[in-house]
Amino acid sequence: MSERPAGPRLLGTPSAADAIEFKHLRAFVAVAGELNFSRAANRLFVSQPALSRQIKALEQLIGCQLLRRSTHRVELTLAGEALLGATLPLLSDMDDAIALTRSVGGEVNARVTQLWNSVVEDGGSGLAEMREAFEALNAHMPVPEGTVVRPVQADGVSSLVVAPGPEHRPGVLHLHGGGYIAGSAFGYRPLAGALAAATGAAILLPDYRLAPEHPFPAALDDALRAYRWLLAQGTDPSRLTISGDSAGGGLAVSLLLKLKQQGLPQPGKAVLLCPVVDVVDPPDGGSPVTRWFSHYVREHPPSDPLLNIFEADLSGLPPLLVQSGTGDVTLPETRRFVDQAREQGLDVRFDLYPVGTHVFHLFWSFLPEAADALEQVAGFLGTGESGASAEAG
Repeated sequence: MSERPAGPRLLGTPSAADAIEFKHLRAFVAVAGELNFSRAANRLFVSQPALSRQIKALEQLIGCQLLRRSTHRVELTLAGEALLGATLPLLSDMDDAIALTRSVGGEVNARVTQLWNSVVEDGGSGLAEMREAFEALNAHMPVPEGTVVRPVQADGVSSLVVAPGPEHRPGVLHLHGGGYIAGSAFGYRPLAGALAAATGAAILLPDYRLAPEHPFPAALDDALRAYRWLLAQGTDPSRLTISGDSAGGGLAVSLLLKLKQQGLPQPGKAVLLCPVVDVVDPPDGGSPVTRWFSHYVREHPPSDPLLNIFEADLSGLPPLLVQSGTGDVTLPETRRFVDQAREQGLDVRFDLYPVGTHVFHLFWSFLPEAADALEQVAGFLGTGESGASAEAG
């Protein structure tokens, strides 16, 4: 872009609106290139309504019409032509900058790895130190602005309701990770807040009991009580969701199986974020993280399908969204679980993201793939703009 000569300015021109995002510009460029909303939506892997909303939002932010629409054609206005000419090189420069940053620096991945390593390394220390390290990991993450947090007693289980605004009835039960021996509802406010912001739903976050003080089935019993409390609030079960990350993902599956066993209504959907589903015979048995599970299993029979999910009959469970990273250490067991679920007739959507860290969703505030994954959760639940997967596995 050429520099303009300095001189007197009679009228101050407004700067670009702070709320304009690159997704708005990419949506506009796609429609301008195709002059067709359907083809542009397919190109961006979003729905036409979502694409239309992004274009409308951009026009509102800029303050003028960019596209002239009719039932038969889409045309650029003069303002649209001007924006297109300036936006193409901007997006090109940004893509080059991102590619250069990833190839040279990798600071984001390094930061994520450093944060997780602080927890893993403390796995060989005392239990109290490891729990403190896990809480410190979560404390690095912000709680989204506008999040409302309130305590509740979910049938005697101390819990938090994390909502995108006041007076939201919880519709998602999220079970936090931490290897069954760490983690807390308070510590998981950032991730629950991000889920709430993405989906528009209030999240019930129970402080289920932890091993080794409370081995299996204590965590499962608490999760069941929290879900029964949700049912007692009067919400249609088909509108409820059970979700979980890491060990909480495995606990979520155990909860679904427990509901089936007791004849209780299943939720409408379930979401598993980098789930740990093999606590009986996990890979890499020498790692500190793996040793956490022995505190949870103790002497319980490993053939119990509520504990050993690979021994379970998964039929009758609700549609599942499973997300993982291509470099996640738990990916092999996640793939095995997805294959088993599909073989037993479950409706499973499996999204893979090009990241190497476990539960990358925790880093939603600075990791683009994490923010995108949360948007996909919203799409799966029918509350967000996008319903397309990142990579089908």
